Parts: sequence; structure tokens; C-alpha cells
Amino acid sequence: MAITISGDSPNLTSASLTTPTLTSPTFAGTPSGSIITSMTAQASTSGTSIDFTSIPSWVKRITVMFNGVSTNGTSSFLIQIGAGSVTTSGYVGNASSYANTVATSTAGFILTQANVASASYNGHIVITNLTSNTWVESSVLIPTNSNSGQGSGGNIALGGTLDRVRITTVNGTDTFDAGSINILYE
Repeated sequence: MAITISGDSPNLTSASLTTPTLTSPTFAGTPSGSIITSMTAQASTSGTSIDFTSIPSWVKRITVMFNGVSTNGTSSFLIQIGAGSVTTSGYVGNASSYANTVATSTAGFILTQANVASASYNGHIVITNLTSNTWVESSVLIPTNSNSGQGSGGNIALGGTLDRVRITTVNGTDTFDAGSINILYE
């Protein structure tokens, strides 16, 4: 469309506008903001441990989720993390039932004061990067056959960048026999 003004005014013509093209953003390096990634849930129906590996180096928080998880014994649940391999010592922390019974372990983040072989557990564990390679943990797990929940807290300084999470038991020999476990990382 052209506009012409008579007299001493200039001759104005309309400009051509184009529509911009929008593309999806891509990340280079460490993403900013919160990107929550779910790994593939694993059945906790066999074996003495469940591993999640290849966790990216930029991760600052991991949530481990229990859905009806059970073992064939009474050894407490334990989470171990690692950098290249699973770290099996140097953890500080304890687990307590709401009845004030306490259990401790230096071999991993202890999650329950004791397990009941006939119970299955639901809940989540949050493992958060405090600084550098120091990680802190807290959890709440509730057994299905009781109103006595279990809570825990702990910390560990790893020798490198976290890249794996293992779920097992304190004795390392009780076998998972029900449920599923998954993790989210961000």
C-alpha cells in the first residue's frame, strides 16, 4: 500500500514486514533453570541391588522413588552413590522410625531403622548437592502394613563427580521381591 501526501510532505510507502521463525532452544553445557529428567523405572522384584548410572555431571538433585518396594529379609534399605564406582564408606547419618528407634550406617545412606519382610515401602529419598562433591540426603518411607513411618538424613563427600546411585540393603544379601524404583534428576 502506498501513501502519498500532497504539498511539501515526502511520499511515504509502506514497509514490508516478515514473520520471524521461532525454533526450540538448545542447551550448550550446563542447562539453566530446572530440567527434571525421569530415568526408566526398574522392577524391584529380584536381585540384591538396583543401579542407576550415567547421571550427567550437571545434576544437583536426585529423587529416588519407592513404589511398593519389599525385600525377603529385615535388613534396612541403603542408598549408595558414587563417582565412577559406588562409594561404600564415609557416610554420616541415621534413620529413625517415628517410634524413636534409631539405626546408623557409614556404608551408605541408611533409609529405614529396620525392614519388615512382609511390608512394602512407598515414599521418596532426596539427594542434593550441597557444594562441590558433598551431597546430603533425606527421606520418608512408609510401610504398607504399619502406621510407623521411617525418616532419615545424612551426608557424604565424594572423591569426584556423582554419576551413579545404588539401592541395596545394609547386609547386601536380602533380595528385592516386590515393587519398582525410579529416579528423577535435575
